[in-house]
Amino acid sequence: MNITELLVDLHIRENEATARADELRNQIAHFTAALTETEAHLADLATTRKTIAELAPTGTEPDPPESSTACQTIVNTFNQHPDQVFRARELHELLGMPTDEASVNITRSRLGRLTRQGFLTQPGRGRYQKRTYRPLRSLSNLQVRSHHAC
Repeated sequence: MNITELLVDLHIRENEATARADELRNQIAHFTAALTETEAHLADLATTRKTIAELAPTGTEPDPPESSTACQTIVNTFNQHPDQVFRARELHELLGMPTDEASVNITRSRLGRLTRQGFLTQPGRGRYQKRTYRPLRSLSNLQVRSHHAC
């Protein structure tokens, strides 16, 4: 193989690698959009479930009390680390909470709600931080403002 054939072969391989990289970037963009949509849907479902549970006639079982405790623990953690940026899994590890995907997803939903309510900011995808200009309130104050704060 001479130099010209080698350069042509390398150019062909480079074009193939570039096409594959573009294809993978498109797949990543598609998956990112699908994940964002699914996380929003998950948060909506959790909110709907809590709303229905609040409106259910007495005698039905309410949400377990650890749900409020978990939210208060999250709020307290952000108050204790106001400049720290956390991912949901990092919060679980810091607090000694289960790190299985279902548990972490519930926390992601809670963090999303706290972000939408203006108590947290999202400085990057999947990262949450206490909003600096407004202190987080305790969970009891959150519940006064909103029937289902967390």
